[in-house]
Amino acid sequence: MTGRSEPPDGPPENSAGGEDEYRSLVFDESFVRAARMQEFSAEERMGRHSRAVRTLPEEQVLVRGGGSGSRAAIALVVLIAIAFAVAVYIGFRTPYPQPAVRRAEPLRTTVIPLAPRGAVPGGSPERLYRATPVSGFRSGAAGINFPAVERTRNFSDSQITAALATVKDYLVESSLNPDVLTGSVRRPVEHLLDPDQRPQFERSLSSPEDDGAHAASGWLVRFDPARVELADPEIRVQGTLGYEEEAAGVLGVVSDHTFTYALRPADRAPREGDASLFTVRRELHFRFDREDLRLHRLEVRTAHVQAGPQSCSADTTGTLRPLLAGQRADARGPAATDPYATGSPTAALCGTLAAVNPSTAPTAPTAPTAPTAPSSPPPGPEAGPAPRS
Repeated sequence: MTGRSEPPDGPPENSAGGEDEYRSLVFDESFVRAARMQEFSAEERMGRHSRAVRTLPEEQVLVRGGGSGSRAAIALVVLIAIAFAVAVYIGFRTPYPQPAVRRAEPLRTTVIPLAPRGAVPGGSPERLYRATPVSGFRSGAAGINFPAVERTRNFSDSQITAALATVKDYLVESSLNPDVLTGSVRRPVEHLLDPDQRPQFERSLSSPEDDGAHAASGWLVRFDPARVELADPEIRVQGTLGYEEEAAGVLGVVSDHTFTYALRPADRAPREGDASLFTVRRELHFRFDREDLRLHRLEVRTAHVQAGPQSCSADTTGTLRPLLAGQRADARGPAATDPYATGSPTAALCGTLAAVNPSTAPTAPTAPTAPTAPSSPPPGPEAGPAPRS
C-alpha cells in the first residue's frame, strides 16, 4: 500500500488544520536540552508537595552559551576600577613640583618734609590755584590718567588695565578721599592692600614710627583735623602712570603724582585770604600677581613722599604738619643723626620748597605798560628726581 491511509473514522472535519498545521515546526535535540525546565519523574512526583517540573542548575545554562558575556562585563568593570585607582595615585604622587606661593614684601617708606624759604603765601583758593604751575593741574581723579596699554609677554591688555585701575582706586582713596585725609576712616585704603601687608598697615596707623617701614604718611595722606581743614574740596592733581612686567607672573606699576591741597586753620572761623597751598608728591611702586588682579588688590613696594611747606623738625610719621598762610619754618634743621647709636638706623632728610607765588597768577587785562624782562617760572621741589613721563 502506497501513500497515507485515512483514519478509520474518516478524515477530520477541519481538513485544513490539525496536525498538518504544525508539521513545519521541528524541535531538535539542542533546543530541548537548552530548555530551563525539566519534568520530574513519576517517582519524584509521588512525593508530597512536589512540583511537576524543576529548574536546571544555572551552571548548565551558562555553559550552553550565557557565561562568556557575563565574564567579559566583570572583566571590564575590574579594568575600569584599576585605571581609576592608578589615576588617583598618580595625581597624589605627581613628580612635578608645585609653584611656590609668593608672599608680599613689607613696604619701604621715605618721607621728606619740604621747608619754605620764607613766610607761606596766603590768599583765596581760587587765586592760589590760578598760579603757575598749579594752574595746569586737573581737579581730583581726572588728574590720574592711564598710559597707552600694550600687552606684555605674560599679561594681556585687560589684565594691565585692571592693574592700572586698581592703582588709580588706591591713589584716589589714599590721597583724595576727604574722610581718609582727616583720619576718620582707613578701610577704603586697607581693603585694596594684599592681606600680607595689612598688619604692617594697621601698625603704621596705630603706632607710627620713623623706621622706614611704619610711617603712616607712606601709605596715605593724612592731616590733623584739629589743626587744618580743606579750604577747597577740589584737590589739584598731575602725574604719570607706567607699567612693566618685572618677572614671570609679576606686573609692576609705578605712579608719580603731585597733589596740591588748599588748606586753612581749623581752630577759627574762615577768613578772606587765609588759605594756603600744601603740596605732596608721591612716588609709589606697586606689584601685582594674577591673584591680586583677580581680587582687585595690590602690593605697595616702596613709597617716596615729599610734602611741604613743613618744618624740617616736624614729626610727619603719623600725620603731615602743614605750615599755613603767614607761618615760617622754625630755625631748627633736621633732627641730629647719631651713627654711633645702636638700634634701627635713622637718617634725617629735609628739602627746600620752592613755593607757588600767588603773584604770578594771571589777572584781568589792564592798560598796556612798558615791556619787562620775562621771569622764569618757579622751580619745583628741589629734593627728589624729576617726574617720569
